[in-house]
Amino acid sequence: MPILLLLGIDIKTAISISVMQMVFSSTLGSYVNYKSGKLRLGDGLYVGLGGFVGATQSGTIVAILPDVVLMGGFITVLLLSMGKFLTAPAQPSGVAVTSKGILFGLGVIVGMISLSMGIGGAIFLTPILVGFMNYDIKRALSMGLFFVIFSSVSGFASMAWHGLIDYRAGLVLGVGSLLGVVFGAKKAHVIDRRKQKIWLLGLYAILLVLTFYKLVGHL
Repeated sequence: MPILLLLGIDIKTAISISVMQMVFSSTLGSYVNYKSGKLRLGDGLYVGLGGFVGATQSGTIVAILPDVVLMGGFITVLLLSMGKFLTAPAQPSGVAVTSKGILFGLGVIVGMISLSMGIGGAIFLTPILVGFMNYDIKRALSMGLFFVIFSSVSGFASMAWHGLIDYRAGLVLGVGSLLGVVFGAKKAHVIDRRKQKIWLLGLYAILLVLTFYKLVGHL
């Protein structure tokens, strides 16, 4: 989404394109994770269903809120995610929280907030699972990607209902992302957990700088 903003696309269209792309990438990525044994459907299903429910409101939120508020919200989510990820251990320090009610409620909140800002939710959900709920980072990443299937499909339908989707751009970006997903999912299975955490923090930092730059220019 920040890259689309730098290309001159308005934020609401950029969000809708990102959401459509997520449908492609999350579905294939989760399939690769499942086939390799990294994805457990149990916990991921409850947080995913919550995300589906929460993301139904994303189209309304995007249609109503001003561009500056959407950009500011995206930056806030990134800062919170980076802060928690910095303090979270690469290895879990306790028993993972697997309560169905908590996972579903978490999915609702993350789905509603993240899809309204053009992010699938994994970038927000993963630090919560690792930092607050004691999930292993690799398991958290797989759950986050699986969650995006539910949230992106729901968000796509909501934004399509409000006439926000650029179908051509979303299709091109979605099909192109499939190649990156296969490489990324397989690489995530073999990379060291500490290095994986560093790479994720680096990605968060890049997204933060790009979005902040665009926000300043918009003001």
